Amino acid sequence: MSDSHPSESPQKISLIEAFFNRRMLACILMGFSSGLPLYLLLQLIPAWLRSEGVNLKTIGMFALLQLPYTWKFLWAPMMDRFIPPLLGRRRGWALITQILLMLLIGGLGFFSPKQSIWTIAYLCMIVSFFSASQDIVLDAYRREILPDHELGLGSSMFVNAYRVAGLIPGGVSLVLADRMPWSSVFVITAAFMLIGVIASFLAPEPKETVSAPTSIKDAVIEPFKEFFTRNGVQSALLILAFLFLYKLGDTMATSLSTPFYLDVGFTKTQIGTIAKLVGLWASIAGGVVGGLLMVRIGINRALWVFGLVQIVTILGFAVLSEAGPSPIVLGVVVGLEYLGVGLGSAAFVAFMARSTNKAFTATQYALLTSFMAVPRTLVNASTGYIVESTGWTNFFYLCTLLAIPGMLLLIKVAPWGDDPEEDLG
Repeated sequence: MSDSHPSESPQKISLIEAFFNRRMLACILMGFSSGLPLYLLLQLIPAWLRSEGVNLKTIGMFALLQLPYTWKFLWAPMMDRFIPPLLGRRRGWALITQILLMLLIGGLGFFSPKQSIWTIAYLCMIVSFFSASQDIVLDAYRREILPDHELGLGSSMFVNAYRVAGLIPGGVSLVLADRMPWSSVFVITAAFMLIGVIASFLAPEPKETVSAPTSIKDAVIEPFKEFFTRNGVQSALLILAFLFLYKLGDTMATSLSTPFYLDVGFTKTQIGTIAKLVGLWASIAGGVVGGLLMVRIGINRALWVFGLVQIVTILGFAVLSEAGPSPIVLGVVVGLEYLGVGLGSAAFVAFMARSTNKAFTATQYALLTSFMAVPRTLVNASTGYIVESTGWTNFFYLCTLLAIPGMLLLIKVAPWGDDPEEDLG
């Protein structure tokens, strides 16, 4: 495979060379490895617990076990400061987290939700910690390994592979659960982490253009100092508030999607083959279309347009709640919703990248993605209580209303048509 030098001019590199090189393959394989543990927590664990008779309140509280995703900026500087003895700073940390994740995921299914719910909760928390740690290092790896002219393509490949990973715990594993014990399902699911392990051994290590921090102070303080002083504290806080609110309604609406489908009356096989497959490819299509549209209309306009699409498509779940177990309605509603998810995510990720200084990518990106993950953990923990109090239909109406405040913040953080002319760095 071609592996052109990162400094080579983009005009001299063909599209085939851009796609087929070791850097791009590494982004694809590591994107898959990054997505698998999160989708396990978001999709397979709730389905497992619900099918074993665990109530929605408890399942909703399991969202709190994803707290490491919201706090990963606290230990991100340590993964910059210290270098493992094998495979270098980025690949070494990636390998450590991937092996531990494989072992932890494989062991989950040997416990009974009825008898060992606290043990399962502790294990899920540890999975969450190492998954968030893997994300820290892979986000930094992607930024460092790709030359500027491949950054957009590589990020797109990473995100799409991340979503493809959802096919395993959200699709394949659910289908297998109708045919074999849960212990076997979790072992098979864990085996897919070998893709990341292989990628860590075969992928090229980024060249150290910036030396590792020589002190804890440099690793911890400077990235945060630069972020909050760049345009003032108020501007930084507005960006963080926007990251929390923009996808709040959309994230809440899909947080209990698998238990929702089960309550409506769909079988696990229908969920795995219809909802998950349609949702996956719709979100990928949304990401591709969103990326192309952003080239023409810019990031700011995309955030406005795609945000409105997200709000409208949330209402489709209310329609499905009233329609009952119709496979056709399920496919249409899920397809439209995840098309909106893909569109919104494309603009959202681009906005985060634009808000990051290249000199402090790992820690600043961890900070921004941590705030992005807050609704998925803290707020989603209450969704089970809300559903049991209001019912599914009213819950989705509430999610629609909660999507509006993030749109209003666009007036400050991303005014219509007012895109910055240059990226940071």
